[in-house]
Amino acid sequence: MIGILGGTFDPIHFGHIKPALELMQRLALDEIRFVPCRIPPHRSRPSASPAHRWAMLNIVIKNQPGLTADDREFKREGPSYTVDTLLDLRSELGQTEPLCLILGNDAFCSLNSWYRWERILELAHLIVVTRPGSNLPEEGPIAELLSGSALEGPQGLVHVPHGGILPCAVTPVTISSTAIRGCIEAGQSPRYMLPGAVWAYINGHRLYGT
Repeated sequence: MIGILGGTFDPIHFGHIKPALELMQRLALDEIRFVPCRIPPHRSRPSASPAHRWAMLNIVIKNQPGLTADDREFKREGPSYTVDTLLDLRSELGQTEPLCLILGNDAFCSLNSWYRWERILELAHLIVVTRPGSNLPEEGPIAELLSGSALEGPQGLVHVPHGGILPCAVTPVTISSTAIRGCIEAGQSPRYMLPGAVWAYINGHRLYGT
C-alpha cells in the first residue's frame, strides 16, 4: 500500500516530514512517495527552482526508510495535475495496488475545483489529514462525496485499490513553507522549522533571500 504526498516543498520542512512518518506507521503504509509539483495549478509558482527543491527533498528522505521521491511532475510540461500523476502511477503499478493520496483538510474541501477531480477516487483512496479545529464539509459536492465513500478505519484501505476516504487526525505541526520563507526574508533563522541539512543547503545556495 503506497501513500502519495504532493506539494511544492518550497522548502520541505518538519510540517511535511513528521505527519508523513506518523501516517506511514499508523496506516501501515509500505511507502510514501513525495511528488513535488513543477507548476502548481492553484497557487503562484515556487520560489526555488525544481532542481533546488528536488535536492532539498532528497537530503531529507535519504535517511528515512519508507520515504521516496518521485520526479514525474518535474518531467511533465504544463500544470502539475494530480489526476495525471495518478494515471501515470496506475499505468506503472497496475490496477490492484492500493494507492492513498494524502491531502490536508483545506485541500479536500476544495477538491471539486481540481482538474478532473471526479476521477481521483477511481484511481486512489483519499487520506484527509485533519487537525484540531478543522472541520470536514457538511454540505455541497465534497460532503456528498464523503458520505458515500467514508471509511470507518484503516482496514478499509487494504482490500480495494481505490475509492475510499479516510479522515485521519495527526499530531499538529504548525509550520508552513510560506512562514519559513518570510522568516528568511526578515533576516531570521528558521532552523527550528526544518532539518539542519536543508537549512545548510538554503544558505549554501543563497535561496529565499539568504
